[in-house]
Amino acid sequence: MAHLLVIDDDEDVALGLKLLLERAGHLVTSAADGSEGLRAFFDSPADLVVLDVSMPVMDGWATLERLRVVSDVPVLMLTARGLVHERVRGLQAGADDYQTKPFSNEELLARVGALLRRRPSGQEESPIYADRYLKMDALSREVSVDGRVVRLTPLEFRLLGAFVTHAKQVLSLDQLVELTWGDAAAADPSAVKTYVRHLRRKLGWGSGSGSPIESMRGIGYRYRGGRA
Repeated sequence: MAHLLVIDDDEDVALGLKLLLERAGHLVTSAADGSEGLRAFFDSPADLVVLDVSMPVMDGWATLERLRVVSDVPVLMLTARGLVHERVRGLQAGADDYQTKPFSNEELLARVGALLRRRPSGQEESPIYADRYLKMDALSREVSVDGRVVRLTPLEFRLLGAFVTHAKQVLSLDQLVELTWGDAAAADPSAVKTYVRHLRRKLGWGSGSGSPIESMRGIGYRYRGGRA
């Protein structure tokens, strides 16, 4: 059982989500807007936040920005629009996944389950990974490139982790979905390109033939690094 926080100003949607997630075995707290949601989170931090984009008082973007100052809790954004620029904005702000309205119960539960499965168990060793391109500490979640610390969202960190743990291997978009989201049904493979592009930009890497994350035309990507 996990503690989930649902932040949505639509009473019908919020109630439906609460009942659905409770039937799945979770403890659910609801909030009607961003300000109320932040107070609820500070009072009792959740394991996952389901956050609507369009809300009065404080919208989803502002709420997410404030959440990311204090926590890397997984955040599933709810939006009536599935546009690429919205995904990019969410990625920049620190969202972990998107669910477009209207949605099926099965799809939402799959996305929630995939995010929860990626919670750290606290029992696994977290060695430091280093190669000629970067240094990555799974315990502190710190990444540095040429001595420069790069701040990554939880999803970006997992995507980079998928690359470094499968260095020199060609990974398809579907494989990257499995490795990063934890469930083949939890994300659109076409969205991976958007996330990879933004990850490269944060790390200071281009998209040309010399990029450490190499594009394999018609297939996916390959990370050129690897432990010495």
